[in-house]
Amino acid sequence: MLLTGAEIIMECLLEQGVDTVFGYPGGAVLFIYDALYKYRDRINHIRTAHEQGAAHAADGYARSSGKTGVCIATSGPGATNLVTGIATAYMDSVPMVAITGNVSCDLLGLDSFQEVDITGITMPVTKHNYLVKHIEDLADTIRKAFRIANSGRKGPVLVDIPKDVTAKLFEYTPARAPLPLVKPDFPYPERFDQAVDMLQKAKRPFIYSGGGVIAAEAFEELKDFADRIDAPVSSSLMCQGGYDQTDRRYIGMLGMHGTNTSALAIKNCDLLIAVGTRFSDRVLCNANLFAQHCPILQIDIDSAEFNKNIDVDLKLKGDAKEILAHLNELLPKVSHEEWMQSIENWNAEFPLQQQGATPQEVTPQELIETLDRLTDSEAIIVTEVGQHQMWAAQFYKFRGPHHFISSGGLGTMGFGLGAALGAQIANPEKRVINIAGDGSFHMNCNELSTAAQYNIPMIELIFNNSVLGMVRQWQKMFYDGRFSQTNLDRNTNYEMLAQAFGMKAFTIREKADVEPVLRQALSLHEPVLINCLINRDVNVLPMVPSGGSVEDPILEM
Repeated sequence: MLLTGAEIIMECLLEQGVDTVFGYPGGAVLFIYDALYKYRDRINHIRTAHEQGAAHAADGYARSSGKTGVCIATSGPGATNLVTGIATAYMDSVPMVAITGNVSCDLLGLDSFQEVDITGITMPVTKHNYLVKHIEDLADTIRKAFRIANSGRKGPVLVDIPKDVTAKLFEYTPARAPLPLVKPDFPYPERFDQAVDMLQKAKRPFIYSGGGVIAAEAFEELKDFADRIDAPVSSSLMCQGGYDQTDRRYIGMLGMHGTNTSALAIKNCDLLIAVGTRFSDRVLCNANLFAQHCPILQIDIDSAEFNKNIDVDLKLKGDAKEILAHLNELLPKVSHEEWMQSIENWNAEFPLQQQGATPQEVTPQELIETLDRLTDSEAIIVTEVGQHQMWAAQFYKFRGPHHFISSGGLGTMGFGLGAALGAQIANPEKRVINIAGDGSFHMNCNELSTAAQYNIPMIELIFNNSVLGMVRQWQKMFYDGRFSQTNLDRNTNYEMLAQAFGMKAFTIREKADVEPVLRQALSLHEPVLINCLINRDVNVLPMVPSGGSVEDPILEM
């Protein structure tokens, strides 16, 4: 059938199972938005307040659903406003397709109005990107973009389309079937023989799981593996929910703000098994002091992550779900009672317990633990970046994957609100709560207007300590208390701001307010903002200082 380029885009999105896109209209995408109007009964479009919010919403949609997120922006500033969101998705391996408009082909390279080389700009932060100059290439390019975004180590792909290409007519031929995903390699049998030998010799094995576990949907396989080798399980920030945190084997995060039990486990283990993790600097802390006493077995889909930040003894390259499943077939079930008893003793001796608040003041721990109880550990928790992000990971009990959404690699303040909108749209039956610091909140608070306009019933929960908490914590510990530009002390009236956008709002001032306010907010089926006042001297602990060993965290200050 004869269709415009814009209509071909719509048909290709439908081929890929896309039901929702996030974006903002502009001159270079007028034909695309005209097609969206025609296809409005099949493709839901959410217009955010800012293009960055659209990218974060597509990201949150993808992380919470396992599908590919899609965002659309016009040329020039519209396209560049997507860049932070694209980079956020790239660092955390999130499948996303970003579609941008550009000036017509005859105006490219002439510094035309609202022209920018967005493919050049995004080259370092996309798996691949395309500039489609010929309409006959359009359909296949869109299909390739989705395949690349979802194959191997997932990530964002950008497709830049000049305006005249979206206007031209071309014969569209529907795809017979989606392009097959590129299957990752599978290790040679002798590699598995070596792995089984290492695992059977270990008396104190320790599993460290990363975001690749969730990307591979390897939740059940990891549980079976941990039971089979009788080992404790720690996780990265990106793997919250990749292992049931109510299980006795789970010992919390490893790294800069990991638990002391995890620190003792890495110090005393005789084999470290790393699954779907890239060993970031926030986990290693000091790479020269990390796990020097034991061999390391690493499972990862991306060969670039082997021996990049730390040398490992055995590499198993491939899909974590498939590799764990095969190991589970090869391994007999063993018992390490003495090792697991040590783990249980450390858990009892070193529980996470916050300091710094008066008896009347609300602690983030109490707030999050109450939220966890009231939601039966089933809410989707989104965060901004900072102290509140770590508290959410420490105190909410994630029992399954796709329930914790946060910017880990890039650490993007302002990410959470847009991501929560996307997560709520992808999961209308679930409660979605964005936990924010007041610093992060001010970066993208304009997206409250999106929540209100579309009546997206997410909860915006602000931990309001009037400071940039994590930066201030470092200044307190390592810069002799010189709080340069971290005391915010803004005069924002959060309740009035929310009401101005058309949302209900509440304030938690003391302990007695916590449960009643949370219950009321959770009972509503509309967007809600909660402003929770907390003491600025409540810090994130444990903490490993810069250059320190992950085995020796600071437990109090």
